[in-house]
Amino acid sequence: MQDTKNYDAQIRLNIRNLRKQRGLSQEKLAELLDSSREHINRMESGKDSISLVFFIKLAEIFEVSLDELAGFIRKK
Repeated sequence: MQDTKNYDAQIRLNIRNLRKQRGLSQEKLAELLDSSREHINRMESGKDSISLVFFIKLAEIFEVSLDELAGFIRKK
């Protein structure tokens, strides 16, 4: 198993990549999450932790499983 720091960075990268693939700005994603752009920026950069509630909401918004969002499953 990878160390948690690398794993955390990979999850944040997955979130950023999915957001960009869906054509969502940080501001638009914040709106969908009822949050702020600053909070999205801090989550993506590792300055804020990602709560389980946000993680679930992100999976719903991106229409992916939690496993896929976490990087356990790779789409081909």
